[in-house]
Amino acid sequence: MQNMTVTAKYIVLFVILTLLAGCATTGQINVKEQEVALQKANQELLEDQLLDVWIELFDPGELPKEADDARGLSMEIREAEARHMPVHLRGVMEKTGYWGAVRVVPRHTEGAEVLVSGTILESNGEELVLQIRAQDASGYQWYERSYSADIEAAVYEEEKGKADVFEALYHTIANDLAEFRNTLTDKQRLVIRQIAEMRFAADMVPDAFVAHLSKDDKGIYSLARLPAEEDPALQRVRVVRERDFLLIDTLNGHYDNFYQEMATPYQEWRKARSAEAAALREVKRKANTQKAIGVAAILGAIAIEALGGSNSQVSTGTMRDVMVIGGLYSIKRGIDTNAQSTIHQGAIEELGESFSSEAKPMVVEVDGEIHQLTGSAEAQYEQWRDLMRKIYSSETGLDPVSSSSAD
Repeated sequence: MQNMTVTAKYIVLFVILTLLAGCATTGQINVKEQEVALQKANQELLEDQLLDVWIELFDPGELPKEADDARGLSMEIREAEARHMPVHLRGVMEKTGYWGAVRVVPRHTEGAEVLVSGTILESNGEELVLQIRAQDASGYQWYERSYSADIEAAVYEEEKGKADVFEALYHTIANDLAEFRNTLTDKQRLVIRQIAEMRFAADMVPDAFVAHLSKDDKGIYSLARLPAEEDPALQRVRVVRERDFLLIDTLNGHYDNFYQEMATPYQEWRKARSAEAAALREVKRKANTQKAIGVAAILGAIAIEALGGSNSQVSTGTMRDVMVIGGLYSIKRGIDTNAQSTIHQGAIEELGESFSSEAKPMVVEVDGEIHQLTGSAEAQYEQWRDLMRKIYSSETGLDPVSSSSAD
C-alpha cells in the first residue's frame, strides 16, 4: 500500500513537471491549420477603449547557412518581405475592431502606444517562421513568441485568390494580440496612452518633458507627473504629434503602394520557389537512388567475375557485361540528374534576382514636395523625423531638436 502511495506521488510530480514544461514552451506556436478564425470585437468599441498600434518594419533576419536551403533567397528579397509582412499584419489587425489606428513604422520608433516588432527567421515559400514581440508604451513586454507554418506547393493552386497562403499564421498573431489587449483594464489603457504621449513629448522637447517620466533599471517607464492640460508646451507638442501621425500615414500610403505592386510577383516567386525546391529534392533523391543502383550493378558484376571459374566465364560473361553496362548507365543517369538539379538551383536564383528587381522602395511626397528616402528603414525614419522637426520649428518658432541631440 505504501509503495502504491509513493508511486502515486511520483505520478503527480511527473504530471506537474509535464505541465510546467508545457508552459515553458508557450513561446513557440506551430500553426498547423490552414484556416484559423479571426477573433473580432462583438461590438464597436468606444474611442477611450482603443489603443493605437505601430508595427515596425520587420528585421529581415539571416539567410540559411546551408547552400541548398539558401538557393533562390537573397537579402534583397528579405528586405522586401520585411516591408511587405507588417503591412499584411496591419490589414489583418484592422479587421478585428479591437484597435485604434494601426500603422507601419520604421524600426526604433518612439511614441507608440502598442509596439509590435518582428524578425523573419525563415521564409522560403514552403515555410514561414516569424519571431513576434509586443510591448506597450511603458516598455512592458506583453509577450515574445515564434510563429511557424509549413505548406506544400499544391496549396498555392488550392488557395488561389486568398490574401496570403500563410493567412492562418497572421490570424494567430492577431488573435494573440487581441487576447492580451482584452486583459487590460480601462485604467491601464489610459496610463499606456498617457505614457506614449509623454515619451513622444520628451523625445521632441527633452528639457520640458523628461521630468514627467521615470524609468527603472529594467527599462520600464512610469508617470512621475502629468503637465496641465492648458500647458502651452503640451499643446504645441500635440499639434506636432498630429502632424507626425499625418507623416506616418503618408508613409503608410507608400507602403501600401509597395505592398500592392509587390503582391503578384511575391506570390508567384513564393509559388515557384516552393515548386523548384520540391523538384530539387526529388531530383536529388532520384540521383542518389540511380547512383546506388549503378554501383550495386557493377559490384555484382565484379562478384560474378571473382566467383566464376574459367569454365563459367563464357556463361557469365554476358550477364557480367550487361550488369557493368547497366551500372555505368545508371551512374550516368544519376550524374545527368544532378546536372538537372543545377538547372533548378539556377532557376531559383534567377527567380530571386528577378523578384528583387521588382521590389524597390519609393519616393515620398509631402505637402506637394518630393522627398527621397534613402538608406535603411531606420535612416529613412530619421529623415521623416527631421522633416517633422522642421515643421515643428516653423509652426512654433522654437529651435528644432536634432535627431542626435534627441537621443
